[in-house]
Amino acid sequence: MIGREEGHVRMRTLQCVVLLVFGLLLGRAAYLQLVDRRYVELAKANVLRHVVQYPPRGEVFDRRGEYLVQSRECYDLMVIPREIGRQGFDTARMCEVLGIQRTRLDREMANARMRPRAPHLVASYISKEDKLRFDECNFPGFYTVFRTVRQYPRKIGGNLLGYVGEVNADMLKRYPSYRAGDYAGMSGVELAYEQRLKGEKGVRIQEIDTHGAVKGSYMNGRYDSLPEPGRYLVSTIDARLQLLGEELMRGKVGAAVAIEPATGEILMMVSSPSYDPDELVGRERGNNYMKMLYNKRRPLFNRAVKAKYPPGSTFKLVQGLIGLQEGVLRPSDTHTCNLGYQVGRLKMACHAHASPLDLRFAVATSCNAYFCYVFRDILENRKYGGVKEGFDVWRDYVESFGFGRKLGSDFLDEGSGYVPDRAYYDRKYRRSWNALTVLSLSIGQDALGCTPLQLANLACIVANRGYYYIPHIVKRVEGEDSLDRRFYERHYTKVDPKHFEPIVEGMWRGVNVGGTSTAARLEGWDVCGKTGTAQNPHGRDHSTFLSFAPKDNPRIAISVYVENGGFGASAALPIASLLEEYYLTDTIRRPELLERIRNMQIHYPSYDR
Repeated sequence: MIGREEGHVRMRTLQCVVLLVFGLLLGRAAYLQLVDRRYVELAKANVLRHVVQYPPRGEVFDRRGEYLVQSRECYDLMVIPREIGRQGFDTARMCEVLGIQRTRLDREMANARMRPRAPHLVASYISKEDKLRFDECNFPGFYTVFRTVRQYPRKIGGNLLGYVGEVNADMLKRYPSYRAGDYAGMSGVELAYEQRLKGEKGVRIQEIDTHGAVKGSYMNGRYDSLPEPGRYLVSTIDARLQLLGEELMRGKVGAAVAIEPATGEILMMVSSPSYDPDELVGRERGNNYMKMLYNKRRPLFNRAVKAKYPPGSTFKLVQGLIGLQEGVLRPSDTHTCNLGYQVGRLKMACHAHASPLDLRFAVATSCNAYFCYVFRDILENRKYGGVKEGFDVWRDYVESFGFGRKLGSDFLDEGSGYVPDRAYYDRKYRRSWNALTVLSLSIGQDALGCTPLQLANLACIVANRGYYYIPHIVKRVEGEDSLDRRFYERHYTKVDPKHFEPIVEGMWRGVNVGGTSTAARLEGWDVCGKTGTAQNPHGRDHSTFLSFAPKDNPRIAISVYVENGGFGASAALPIASLLEEYYLTDTIRRPELLERIRNMQIHYPSYDR
């Protein structure tokens, strides 16, 4: 009796275990069918291929509608190793058809086999012609994806336009919308306007057979999505002026920037040396990039917005304006210059010119002594509690001209230059300093550092008699009514507009009556200019020149900076003058000067050794 009951219990227990196991299996099956979609997706992956549809990148035009950047058709070669099959493929034939090296193909195939079900990029920048030949060969497991790459009809503006490259690991972490293999702007306009230029990707779902051959579009394309092309940009650049600027700056190190004062639109931005932007497109892009990276003249470095140069005598314009606003200077005030300025053992040399002289003549002749007097009067103004307080006031004025800070242009990597503060000199001189200690600031030397963009903006400020618009490189974006509102706002300095007239008059006299800028004269155009020779402790002085024209209702403001170029009138002035003439008259009537500047080569021991 007892044995029968034990057998019954055991039977019940076994039945419960069987039912439990069956329930678990049934539940797992239901979970896989109704909840967990992994295996469904894996099954689909055996018959479906998701092909990314890359959009054409937006193109870039100059201000006259001429192409600066275009997109041309090319293809990426992809492989899914699992679809190749046991028969393999003719590697020699593929290399011949696509023009790729055998070693590279073998390397990429080895990498691809680590994930046999996933698409892997084998080669990029395949031309349309090579793609058509590839299609005729029917390589199993391989397919092409349509892409576009950049091309540059004028082959200008490498530094300002920037380049496009494959996104790196850091970008993939920061921007979830990117995927491995995507391209993005890496510098210049391409980077600053990446979100407008890149467009939106689409997808095409293909049905494939067991041999990897495409059978057709899945569900007649019901789940496909079309790519959305990037928007085109109309830049502010004048392509003809840019081309001439790059020709004139060839063989020199420095920058040239031209701006339309009435709008802040950048007409030209040359950083020299530059590079042919087509060199950073195609299969040789990596090799070319490394060559540029190790070039001591740094062609990848955009000096126009990043370099920090002493402004030299062009900064005398700012000193004069501050003196007028502070009431320590009147246009009629005269000072003597005996080949310089001297107090005790301290001497600031100057070139020969008539003496005494007033403000207008001091600007025209670029007198060092005159602006030493003005600078001391600003800092030693009795209404302040001492030189250091006067220095703080002076620095506030300087910053209102856009120095010592970023202007806010649409270059994301814009530099700020440098204007020393009181703390800088307290550290340097252990708090024991006065106006004479920092006297070289009066002529734009000492620790002052300015970008060529800031100097061109100074020319705009004087041309506009006291205000500027933030310099910008894009005029219009497709589908947008206007740019960021900050580009339409006037930014005023702390100097009253009435004080600009004697400075403008002095710049005009320097070109048209008799001064350091007479070589910049253009008949009928009332050019205003100011030369600068910036001292260089590492070699020959730097040559700089800023100008605008015409005097009233100016159309162009320009700054040119040539490292080791010597006097301002030696290198920077003729370059600026030729560019102004070409922009204002559509021609150049000084062919001898044009040829001389084109052929001017400056030796740079610090770069070339």
